[in-house]
Amino acid sequence: MMEKLASGIFLLLFFGGPRILVQSVELSFELPDNARECFYEEIKKNQTATLEYQVVTGGQYDVDVVLEGPTKEILYRQIKTQFDSHQFTAQATGVYAACFSNEFSTFSHKLIYMDFQVGDEQPLPGIDEHATVLTQLEASSQEIHKSLNAILDYQTHHRLREAQGRKRAEDLNERVLWWSLTETIAVLTIAVGQVIILRNFFSEKKPSQMNYQQVK
Repeated sequence: MMEKLASGIFLLLFFGGPRILVQSVELSFELPDNARECFYEEIKKNQTATLEYQVVTGGQYDVDVVLEGPTKEILYRQIKTQFDSHQFTAQATGVYAACFSNEFSTFSHKLIYMDFQVGDEQPLPGIDEHATVLTQLEASSQEIHKSLNAILDYQTHHRLREAQGRKRAEDLNERVLWWSLTETIAVLTIAVGQVIILRNFFSEKKPSQMNYQQVK
């Protein structure tokens, strides 16, 4: 199973429940500023694996991603990307590393969703060993199974978009609030300044000040 290289806070999110027929880990984790997190998975030769990720919140919603093979060769690299999906076939048996870097950011931490699937989706029990043509009930069960998996994926992506949209709305609301407060303070400051200036224009001068001006 996958292990974390560096310390950090992460929350396992099995959206819609774990996948029971394919080796898969689906999680989200916090990536602090100036930090790098790596996750490891042992993959056998000729196995197909898929790495999918998305930056949910934080900064400009971007992260550096590197996928390394057992001999530290670079299989996949993206710089400051928001989301992507990469499928590959293992050329050798060994431990593969998926690393996420936020080292280019100095003050914003990120919340990142990652789904690492290893192997192909297996059919329903008994279907793969079927020697004859599938019955209508078995074919319908297989189609329902595929549709349910697709629904789980759609629900996951909708939850991610919902979380991202909510975070952006909260950030926009905070910016509008601070901008409104700044405008209010500016208007009050200008109003007070105008009152003081107008008051000086219409204030009566003292006799000593008038005599001094006449002498001059």
